[in-house]
Amino acid sequence: MDEEEFAPPPEPGEKRLNIHLDPADIAGRYANFANITFSRYEFTLTFARIEHEVDEGDVPGAVVARINASPRFVEELIAALQDSWSKYQTTEGIRNLPETPGP
Repeated sequence: MDEEEFAPPPEPGEKRLNIHLDPADIAGRYANFANITFSRYEFTLTFARIEHEVDEGDVPGAVVARINASPRFVEELIAALQDSWSKYQTTEGIRNLPETPGP
């Protein structure tokens, strides 16, 4: 069953996101490198997958996504990432607590 079937009906004047995800993109893209550039009007986030196993010379890599975003969106993204990172650290910290001997 679709998750939206359980959502309460929208309030009058309420807006809901209706985002389409192309099935070809559902798996996402893996990136282990990012580069960020900016101008007065936008930020460009370039995500790449690079091969770290190179001993010398050029390190091969491939860009997997490039996102252009407004400064306002980047600010909101940073806040969302900080919130998620804090929750992640809390979860991992609890998971990695040492066990204490019982009474």
